[in-house]
Amino acid sequence: MNLQPILENDLILIRPLKVDDFKPLYKVAKDPLIWAQHHIKRYKPDIFKKFFEDSLKSGGALIFIDQLTNEIIGSSRFNPIDGFPEGMEIGWSFLARHYWGGKYNRSVKKLMMDHAFSYVDHVILNIHKNNIRSQKAAEKIGGKRLSISDWTLIPRKNDDTLIYLISN
Repeated sequence: MNLQPILENDLILIRPLKVDDFKPLYKVAKDPLIWAQHHIKRYKPDIFKKFFEDSLKSGGALIFIDQLTNEIIGSSRFNPIDGFPEGMEIGWSFLARHYWGGKYNRSVKKLMMDHAFSYVDHVILNIHKNNIRSQKAAEKIGGKRLSISDWTLIPRKNDDTLIYLISN
């Protein structure tokens, strides 16, 4: 699977993350309210820098650009799942608050899931147990929270992570 495709529609352009994207992406990420329910406070410059560097190294990091304004509005990653070749993780995602809960978020996720589903049967979302906003967003796009007995099929990141599954 191409982990860094170029995907687009009339609202969003998704492209591979580049080193030059640091400043405009941090401009979005420095909003503390984006990370209010997240266990890692990536609005802090040193923490965001490490997150950004890890994103570049991942080989699956993507940037979101609003097609109407040509502004960077967020990012995400594709990540293969060891031991689960029929699935692909979409994660590390964030959007500027102005784009929450509406057509842009749905558009981003649809583009990414459609791409993933041309290679795999399942998309996995790992969400921290305290991140209620992301849990609800996952459910809005068809995510089903897996029970503890299902966790044996998909490797868990840690005890604080809930796994949401979306199947093609």
